[in-house]
Amino acid sequence: MSTYTPAETAALSGFSIDTLRYYEREGILPTVPRTAGGHRAYSDAELGLLEFLKCLRETGMPVERLRRYGQLCRSDDTIPERIALLEEHAETVERQLAEVLAQQRRLAEKLTWYREQLD
Repeated sequence: MSTYTPAETAALSGFSIDTLRYYEREGILPTVPRTAGGHRAYSDAELGLLEFLKCLRETGMPVERLRRYGQLCRSDDTIPERIALLEEHAETVERQLAEVLAQQRRLAEKLTWYREQLD
């Protein structure tokens, strides 16, 4: 199993070192194992979780919900709760996407109108 320093993890995940520490402190990430020297040693498992957390964050999941998701992931018997949380977020993302697509259509209409004015 590979391990990564905080700097390597930051580079691979796209999160800053400060964000990694914040996520651990807030319980979004589980406590990261440490080396004998006391340095954090991230694994492929943490990198995979960070990749998914980035997806959640980039789709607008609030930190409070990220924290709840992180807490739920610490127990194997919370899969139904995780599904419910992610389904709720997926519905929010779908609504936001529909709104953005409607705005995109409106923008395209305005561009068409302006181009017609030039003809």
